[in-house]
Amino acid sequence: MTAKVMLDTNLWVYLYAQNVPEKQKPIQAIVATQFEAIILSAQILGELYYVLTRKKLTTTAVAREIILEMVTSFPVLGIDTVKVLLALDMHAKYGYSYWDSLILATASLHDCDTLYSEDMQHKQVIENKVQIFNPFAAA
Repeated sequence: MTAKVMLDTNLWVYLYAQNVPEKQKPIQAIVATQFEAIILSAQILGELYYVLTRKKLTTTAVAREIILEMVTSFPVLGIDTVKVLLALDMHAKYGYSYWDSLILATASLHDCDTLYSEDMQHKQVIENKVQIFNPFAAA
């Protein structure tokens, strides 16, 4: 079974909004080198669309095209009861927001061993399964 990776929403924002080029390059490298291993959650797609359009980083038409490209490129995992309940437990145990905990729960339940995020604790291991990596942290 091949290990999977997830990227937190803000990293996709950096990739597609193109408004922070110094953060875009590391994300481009992750996507290029780990393309086959990337999985998405429906939550991430919704958050990405919201941020791109709400902050006027792109038009709704372009944001829609971005989402369509992503859903045809990567497996998309839905939100279900098991993930919600695990997210509640992770929120209580690790102190992350519910939404970050839902991303962690999704990763944990789907053979994901790496979650890239700048908003969570770098190198922390969740449930002995998922390790968080901040792609902008000093090596």
